[in-house]
Amino acid sequence: MNDITAPSLRTSQAFNMFSYVNFIVAATMMAGGIYFLEASFAAKGFYAMAALMLVSATVGITKALRDKEEADRLHNKLEEARTERLLAEVTQAR
Repeated sequence: MNDITAPSLRTSQAFNMFSYVNFIVAATMMAGGIYFLEASFAAKGFYAMAALMLVSATVGITKALRDKEEADRLHNKLEEARTERLLAEVTQAR
């Protein structure tokens, strides 16, 4: 098994910084939009709760997808190791 051909899963520092700044700008714009909205306090509260729930759901989905990908990668590594072991046993038996 050769790990050199495996794709790198690390992101650059610039992309990480872009992601953080992007989130901060979007959250600030959403908060400002809700604050300056001409609606009752209750309506603003519902919009704020919906925005927070959307962020929470996005983080949850991202984590679930990442965990599934890592589990699939581990499963594939185990299957590859089993296959290599079986092939080694077959070649030794000959």
